[in-house]
Amino acid sequence: MFNLPLILFIAFELCYYLLIAQTGIVEYFGSDLTLIISMPIGGMIGSILSTYIKYELNKKLQFLLIAQLIVTFFYPNLNFVMLFILGLSVGGIAPLIIESLKKATANDFIAILSISYVLGTSLFNTPVENRILYGIIFTTISLVSVFWLKTQYIQKIKNKNRTLNYPIIMMMLWVFLDSALFETLSRDIQIPIWRGGFSYEIMLFHIVGVVFAIKLQLQYKHKEMLIGSFFALSYLFYFIREPLLLSIVYPFVISYYNTIILQELIKIKNIKQIGISMLLIGWVASGAGLFFALEDLMMFIPIIFLGFIITSELFTSKKTNLQQGVYYV
Repeated sequence: MFNLPLILFIAFELCYYLLIAQTGIVEYFGSDLTLIISMPIGGMIGSILSTYIKYELNKKLQFLLIAQLIVTFFYPNLNFVMLFILGLSVGGIAPLIIESLKKATANDFIAILSISYVLGTSLFNTPVENRILYGIIFTTISLVSVFWLKTQYIQKIKNKNRTLNYPIIMMMLWVFLDSALFETLSRDIQIPIWRGGFSYEIMLFHIVGVVFAIKLQLQYKHKEMLIGSFFALSYLFYFIREPLLLSIVYPFVISYYNTIILQELIKIKNIKQIGISMLLIGWVASGAGLFFALEDLMMFIPIIFLGFIITSELFTSKKTNLQQGVYYV
């Protein structure tokens, strides 16, 4: 049985993040970090602040979503203060989403991510200045769903394994690789997979990636190798300009690794640690990827990726006496 309020709340908030906060704002302001810097600053503060304020989860979500909705009415003509408030709300909601996902079943996961990826992909070609209606509708649906969501009624899914299989730095690497490639592809007119007629392939393999991550039971090391291999293929297909193959491999690895990250983060009991993790993964790693994309440093990413893998393998081989799943921040 599906938890419909939870699905609608998270799915449409993820759509909002993709179409408004991640791509809409950045593209509208011409990717000028000096103009939009207040949004990531607000996001980092929000990720921590929302976890330190001791208040009912639903009430915090309602307040942040109302703030997000108010700012959205002025989109895309947002000033420095409005961008800060938007970052504060989006950043504050992120760790609360992770906390809410602790109540989700495997089918809820599949529904949430499939809806967000399919809807986000289908609306991606909408000009960024015309996305205000989407932003208002998405936020309204999320807000209404939060009012509908009765946390005390929902039984939390028991998870005996409360330790992470991957250090946070590994998850940051995945987000960095994704952010750099995504921001580059969204601006590259030579290989515009979203605007080049590959939307159906992208939507299909987003869903396949989610289902594989949920249903396919692999050892944690095999999952890590799979993610690394598919990222390597994604970059290869980007450099050799193969849009069809890129439209198959890249959406798969996006969905797959994001599902793995969500499954990992919900294991963290302490919501303050979740906030710190979201700051590092959602803002520091993605911001670094955006910087590499904007500064046209893509050619250096395979070197960084390879160096990280070699270093990680050497470190792992020297630490074989340690238990798997230690939490690193």
